[in-house]
Amino acid sequence: MTACEKKELLFGIKRAFPIVMGYVPVGFALGVLAADAGLTPFQTGMMSLMVYAGSAQFIAVSMLAAGASYLAIIATTFLVNLRHLLFSASLSPYFKDLDHRLIPLISFYITDESFAVSITDVKEKVRGYAYFLGLYVTSYLSWVLSTVLGAAFGSLIPDTRALGFDFALPGMFLALLCMQIKDGKKAFAALMAGGLSLFFLWVLPGNWNVILASVITAAMGVLLER
Repeated sequence: MTACEKKELLFGIKRAFPIVMGYVPVGFALGVLAADAGLTPFQTGMMSLMVYAGSAQFIAVSMLAAGASYLAIIATTFLVNLRHLLFSASLSPYFKDLDHRLIPLISFYITDESFAVSITDVKEKVRGYAYFLGLYVTSYLSWVLSTVLGAAFGSLIPDTRALGFDFALPGMFLALLCMQIKDGKKAFAALMAGGLSLFFLWVLPGNWNVILASVITAAMGVLLER
């Protein structure tokens, strides 16, 4: 690894710090719920290693606790994570200079939070594979470790909500949103996306609200840019 790549790697790790601060309490809370649903720390860790999607894992754990079928769990989590198609499509132009063998590996680590940070950084400067690995892998490892710790030691904490664990993820999203609002058009897009998401959540069943709000707001953003 060259000196430039090492610098990129360290920058990516540094940029992962806010994500890690949000992942640790939320992952710990997920681990507690997973243990309550009957999963061992090993099983919880394997779920985080292979799935790595906080909202999908929370849903899966809740459905497991309710005795839902595996097919229903798979179908539900697939629909919830359809928004990742939008993330990948947005980042794909910035992957064109990367080694094609690394793109599937890097793409696995894309989440709501890592996408928000990386899409901001790549618009300011061209980033290499070391940056993405530093940002994505650091976030990934913090999530996996926190869920395992939650499953192993969560029983020692009687009420995780009293510590504010349930607000950690929304708080992190608000911080990431503020990083990207740099002018009136972006502020308008953020308010529009939030309003549409709440509207679709009210009128439509399931988890289509995020996808629909994102697509409509993206289309409006293109019109505003023109």
